[in-house]
Amino acid sequence: MIKRYFTLLIIVLISMRLSAQVWVAPAENETKKSPFAFDDASRKAGAEIYMTNCKSCHGEPGKNNAVLLVPPPPDMSSVKVQANSDGAIQYKIAVGRGLMPSFKNTIPSTDVWKVISFLRSFNDKYVQEVSKNDGGGASVPNVKIKLNWLKESGQIQISLTAPSKEKGIQPVSAAEVKIFAKRYFGNLPVDEPRNTDALGKAVFNFPKDLPGDSIGSVQLLAVLSNDAFGDVKVDTTMSIGVPTYRAPLNEQRAMWNVVSKTPIWLLLAYTIAVLGAWGFIIYVFLQIRAISKEGSGKDTESAA
Repeated sequence: MIKRYFTLLIIVLISMRLSAQVWVAPAENETKKSPFAFDDASRKAGAEIYMTNCKSCHGEPGKNNAVLLVPPPPDMSSVKVQANSDGAIQYKIAVGRGLMPSFKNTIPSTDVWKVISFLRSFNDKYVQEVSKNDGGGASVPNVKIKLNWLKESGQIQISLTAPSKEKGIQPVSAAEVKIFAKRYFGNLPVDEPRNTDALGKAVFNFPKDLPGDSIGSVQLLAVLSNDAFGDVKVDTTMSIGVPTYRAPLNEQRAMWNVVSKTPIWLLLAYTIAVLGAWGFIIYVFLQIRAISKEGSGKDTESAA
C-alpha cells in the first residue's frame, strides 16, 4: 500500500513540474501559418473534429469544464492559449506532451488547421495571416504518390510528383510522408516519418516479420501532410509480408458459431436443461393426475 501511494506521489510531482514548465514550440513551427483562409465552413468542420477528439479533456471552449487532471488541461478559449501563434498551436496538437497525446498520426494536417479555425472564433482580436505558399492549399490534391518495393534491400520507396505550370511534372521535395500497414483495429506505422529528397523520394525500412494474409499481402496506406498541397493519401497492396493463415471465426467451435460447431459442453448443458424442464413438467402433470384419480376414488366410496 505504501509503495502504491509513493508511486502516485511521484507521478503527481512529475506532472506538476511539467505544468510549471513553459511549453514553447520550435522557431520553425512558431511562424507556421494556415495554408487556407479560415471561414464558416472550416470553423464548422473544426468544431466537429474538436468535439470528437478534444472535448473529453479540454471541455467546451469558454465554459471552463475541462476534466480534472494534473496538470489541468487549459480552456482553449483562454488568454494563455490564444496568445500562442497558429503554428505553435498546430505543433502542440500534432506533437503532444505529458498527458496531452500526439495527434499527428490521428488527425490530418488540414483538419488540425480547421480545429485552429474553430478555436480562433473565440478570440475577437484575432487577425489571421494565411501562408503565402501558392501550392494550392488543401483544396488542390494534385500530388501523385507512388510506392515501389525494393526487394534487395527490403525497403519501400515513395515517390512524390506534382504538376507545375512552368515545368510540367516535378518532384515534391522536403515533404513529410508516412506509411501505415492497415490492421483490423487501426493503422500500424511502418518505420518513422520521412522527408522526401530533392528527387521527391523517401525510403522506408519494412519489418521483416510483419504478417500479411495467406499469400503475404499487406494493405499499405501512404500519407502526405503538406501545407502547400493538403493531405494526400493512397492505398495499395503489396505481397511483402509474412504469409499468415488466419482461421475464420466459424472454423473452430465457439458460442457465436453455427449449431454444428457449438461447443460440446454447451450442447450437453442445453440438452440436459431442456430434458430436465420437460421432466419436471411431466412429473407435475403425473402428480396432478394422481391427485385427481385419488379424489375421484374417494368421491365414489362416499357415494356408495
